[in-house]
Amino acid sequence: MPANLTPEYRNAEKEYRAAASPAEKLAALERMLATIPKHKGTDHLQGDIKRRISRMKNASQGPAGTRHLDIFAVESSGAGQVVLLGTPNVGKSAVVAATTKAKVQVADYPFATAVPVPGMMPFEDIKIQLVDLPPVTPEHMPAGMMGTIRSADIVAVVVSLADDDPLSQVQIPLDTLKSRGVKLVNTPEVPEMPAAQGPDDKPLFPIRGFILATHLDSPPAGDNLQALNELYDDQLQVRAVSCTTGENLDQLKAFIFEFLDVVRVYSKVPGKKADKKDPFVLPRGSTVLDLAGAVHRDLPDQLRYARIWGAGTYPGQTVQRQHVLSDADILELHT
Repeated sequence: MPANLTPEYRNAEKEYRAAASPAEKLAALERMLATIPKHKGTDHLQGDIKRRISRMKNASQGPAGTRHLDIFAVESSGAGQVVLLGTPNVGKSAVVAATTKAKVQVADYPFATAVPVPGMMPFEDIKIQLVDLPPVTPEHMPAGMMGTIRSADIVAVVVSLADDDPLSQVQIPLDTLKSRGVKLVNTPEVPEMPAAQGPDDKPLFPIRGFILATHLDSPPAGDNLQALNELYDDQLQVRAVSCTTGENLDQLKAFIFEFLDVVRVYSKVPGKKADKKDPFVLPRGSTVLDLAGAVHRDLPDQLRYARIWGAGTYPGQTVQRQHVLSDADILELHT
């Protein structure tokens, strides 16, 4: 049967091909395995990916068989992974603390975050993973952090509206990424290679991104926010929040969900009510067949049709395997 590889998988495959270090290659392989559709048509490919992951992990073992721990490896969880990148003291940790239950260190001195700190941000009936990354400067980015960035779904460049120069706070991370072959793009769809020309005239690897401005409650916030919008709004969207007052935090969650470009689909057993507590989260454009593969690897082979309750259909309408799903659809699969 056809593999029906998703855009998320193809993006991870491009990450693997563009990876410059073993850590980046391993992160891309693990994302390929996590996003590949699970059905018989991909059994051989799944096995090949697993063998490559095993070989790379074995190669990292020390002489006594002890494995080197990659402190920057953050396994993606929830509906998507958003990494927070920025210079020192811009408010990354405060955002994670205000939106998740993660134990981050919020401090008024630089470099309080030494390793990635993940947290799960609730949005309606799902959770989205935020990752607080160590800060970057013009002179330094922690070794190994690019693998974490490349494997993320979205990169949020965090700046402080209380700072005298928020424009440089944006440009420093953008320049750092460009020097390492990455460009942030303003598109909800998974971007295709190449996006632009980078160092040595090589194509830049595209990752979805936006600017997250903190300290919206500070006195200079209005003028600084206007300057950010004027300079960057045609490149990246700008979202401003206050972690002190909570202003715009709910809007930020909704924006990130939309930017992830995913849909929530609820399963329903025939004769019973739909399970509305734990939806399946799939890339926008996914089909009934994709959902079947997410439910169980063998289900696509057994699936005959489905009944649907949702947008653009009448309640309980019978749909075929290639029917494209919408957010909040309820699906009853029949084998």
